[in-house]
Amino acid sequence: MVHELNQLAGAKGWAQSNPMATRQTRNSLALTPAGRLDEAHLKQVLGYQLAQAAIVTDAIFRREVEDPLGLRPVEYTVLTLVADNAGSSQARIARALSVTPPHVTALVDRLEERRLVARQASANDRRAQVLTITPSGARLVRQATERILASERALLALSPGEQAILAELLHKVACARGASPG
Repeated sequence: MVHELNQLAGAKGWAQSNPMATRQTRNSLALTPAGRLDEAHLKQVLGYQLAQAAIVTDAIFRREVEDPLGLRPVEYTVLTLVADNAGSSQARIARALSVTPPHVTALVDRLEERRLVARQASANDRRAQVLTITPSGARLVRQATERILASERALLALSPGEQAILAELLHKVACARGASPG
């Protein structure tokens, strides 16, 4: 992939510096995937690239999980966090997702109605409720995750190593959420 990027950069440099290069040749190297517009200045803008990538990953989620399994992205996220962190409180889930506790309560209400999670009073703090995943919730999370990962492997032009690197880099970006600018 690095070789391909170097070739692309070299070709782009040639196209920009060669007066004989056509406008089409120069622009074809930096066009948007769908609209075929020049995006050369947006290539380095992470927010733009993340938004464009989200179009693809959101479509995968809808096709593989939301439509067939009836699970919205935020419900999948809460369900997965509960599965991976049994005994966590709703407040802790809310902090992890940067949403209000009432928002998580409404989400957990829906998941509990579907018998995917269970709530019980905390042994340490009777005011808090801890969450556990039910067997049907665990099956649904496993199925949804398998479907997402299989579709991403099949559709995205990333090697397993590239996918791991991208996931790690995106996690680093997400971890900056708590950092204050400048």
